[in-house]
This record gives sequence, structure tokens and C-alpha cells, in this order.
Amino acid sequence: MTKTPDFTFHHGGVSVPDLDAAIDWYGRVLGFELERKFDIEAANARAAMIKRGPLRFELFEVEGANPLPEDRRHPPSDLKTHGNKHVAFKVDDMDEFLAIVEAKGADVAFVVREDFGKGCFLRDCAGNLIEFVED
Repeated sequence: MTKTPDFTFHHGGVSVPDLDAAIDWYGRVLGFELERKFDIEAANARAAMIKRGPLRFELFEVEGANPLPEDRRHPPSDLKTHGNKHVAFKVDDMDEFLAIVEAKGADVAFVVREDFGKGCFLRDCAGNLIEFVED
């Protein structure tokens, strides 16, 4: 049997039209803090790494990037397009989490309350989907 390499999760990333607005949104709504900003010259991009405890998330503002298609802003229709879908974070109490983020003006795209579990999707300030699950 061939050995598989060891690895751990490092970060997720998302493209946004306005880096500073995204840093503000992720900080205000989800409690992320700016770790650092940097440029990626090869992609003509401004970027930022944000963190919350051990979690890291990378934000990209790329000059001339295409906007997020409308069908990628809705979880059921997004699944009909190949590619990365979202990142998911664990919460202890879905109802409490929803109350907190809705009070902060979060755009709740979809809520799931099924026998298999509870979860929700928020749209960030650029429309990107972020999942939260009660474990």
C-alpha cells in the first residue's frame, strides 16, 4: 500500500470586488481580524489574510475579475455548477448563531433544519456562500 502524505487544513480563500469592504464585513459579522495585507503581482491582486483563533481565510481583490454569477449566490443552484462550493464552520447552537449574525445585518441565504442536522448559509458582502453547521 502506498503511503499518503500528511497534511492539515491551512486556509480557505474567496475573491471579492472590494478588499477593504470584505475585511470590514468578515470582522464585523464573523469576528475575523486582519493578519496582513499583501499584493500578488502575478494575478494583479490585492490580498489579505484574516484570522479568528486558529482559522485563517484569504481574501482577494483582483483587477478586472468577473462578478459572481447569480446562480452561485443560492445554495441549491450553486450545486449545479462544478467546482469549489463553500467553506463550512462549526457552531454550537444554530439558533443563537443566527440571532447574532442577523442582528449584525448578515444576509442569510438558506437555513437547513433536517433529521441529519442543522445548518445555514450566509452570503458575504460580495455574495459568496459560507456554511455554518451545528455539530
